[in-house]
Amino acid sequence: MNSSDDLNFMTIALEEARRGAEEGEVPVGAVAVVGARIVARAHNRPIALVDPTAHAEILALREAARVTHTYRLVDLTLYATLEPCVMCVGAMVTARVGRLVYGARDEKAGALGSVYDIGRDGRLNHRIEVAPGVMATECAKLLQEFFQSARGRSA
Repeated sequence: MNSSDDLNFMTIALEEARRGAEEGEVPVGAVAVVGARIVARAHNRPIALVDPTAHAEILALREAARVTHTYRLVDLTLYATLEPCVMCVGAMVTARVGRLVYGARDEKAGALGSVYDIGRDGRLNHRIEVAPGVMATECAKLLQEFFQSARGRSA
């Protein structure tokens, strides 16, 4: 992948995040890519699915495994608008995801550099190549606007 591909796929992940926001979910989007082909796209859905594991990344990994007929996703690049949490990075390590590209850092729960760095921990049996900060400003802005709006509704 090159930086132009990363921008294109992150733009699609942002579209997914916006869909989540429209549904009242925290706006995080994910796109799973093998080669130059999108095999899955998803947004957060824990509220709609009544499932605490229904993060965009998990849903995209599930669909990617289904589409590719394997749970070992070594050739997959996952794009996420927000730095993934511990649960999502754990799933990526288990699936052997080759590369992750993310937008905004998550200083409260990020598990690929901000709070933890699980995906690159040499003690685990798999490490993920990580490209942070792609379209970080746009990704962070969407989250900030969502939470500002949510605070305004609850005031």
